[in-house]
Amino acid sequence: MSITHAPAPSPSNGVHAALPVDAPDHERVLITRGPRSGLTIIVAVHSTALGQALGGARVWHYEHWTDALADALRLSQAMTLKNAAAGLARGGGKSVVCIPAGETLDEARRHDAMLDLGDAVDSLGGAYMTAEDVGTSAELMSVVHERTEHVCGLPADEGGVGEPADATAAGVHAGILATLDHVFGSRDVAGRHFVIAGLGQVGGRLARALAAGGARLTVADVHEGKRALADELGAEWVSPADAHRVEADMFVPCGLGGVLTPEVVQELRVRAVVGAANNQLAERDVARMLRGRGIAWAPDFVVNAGGVVYLDLASAPGIGPDELDRRIAGIGDVVGAVHRDADAAGITTLEAAERLAAARLDAAR
Repeated sequence: MSITHAPAPSPSNGVHAALPVDAPDHERVLITRGPRSGLTIIVAVHSTALGQALGGARVWHYEHWTDALADALRLSQAMTLKNAAAGLARGGGKSVVCIPAGETLDEARRHDAMLDLGDAVDSLGGAYMTAEDVGTSAELMSVVHERTEHVCGLPADEGGVGEPADATAAGVHAGILATLDHVFGSRDVAGRHFVIAGLGQVGGRLARALAAGGARLTVADVHEGKRALADELGAEWVSPADAHRVEADMFVPCGLGGVLTPEVVQELRVRAVVGAANNQLAERDVARMLRGRGIAWAPDFVVNAGGVVYLDLASAPGIGPDELDRRIAGIGDVVGAVHRDADAAGITTLEAAERLAAARLDAAR
């Protein structure tokens, strides 16, 4: 099985996402229409070489169902890399519920969609376990659980471990510190200028943590309501379209994927990029462009693994809170090693991180 970190489609921009030219190297891809909701549901299992595939369920608007398929293929492939690089005994998979452009799901139809998703996941016989992602929640996972046992991240009052946003943010924070150390020789955030694009569950937590550490913040979000957080933290507010043009120490993308286009990279005025967004590279060559400009990029599938580490280990026997915190903090060690390996070999951090994941997959085989 070859692994290529593919670019992310932009499902919300009205442009059709290109399907991969080559046949996908996934083990299984299920495309079904939910009998209750009438929505197209896609479950992509990329690899089970390390164990049962684990990856979240995304509910999102797409111009065409093939855009959702492209998203599922790329996201599941990235989950193989993420889980392998994090040292988990898990393969990579992803599920996507496609909301047609112009439609809005009411509560009843969203509930039906989760039941349909549960049936789709269950039909794979345990090859894939789902969890919350963009557009879903721990509460919606409890609906999925009505139809399958192969789901995690259930609400705490139902015996689950809840949503993983805290862990994801903690892992990204560890990656930020490791990258600061690599670039500036210090892990201290005080006085450093960070531009955070996206103040959702993870971006908002990062903003609070960095502000508490004495960082200077410039923030952006598509939702004007997030200005309240900017005001609370004393952060400068800019439009999402201008965020990458701000001169700062680090750009922190925490929205949807595909943000690092060739045009954006040419306009970046930072020394490093570390963020929570999945599939940040609009195309593979962007990693080389970043290196050519002297910008240290921490690969997203390494940096944002805290959530999946939490979901996999929080309920595992013998894993207490201290060990779980240690494993999530260890993401920083992996990020630091990726930066060093890339410099030593004269390759991109993408290639260095892929080598790490591939070595663990090969060892498993």
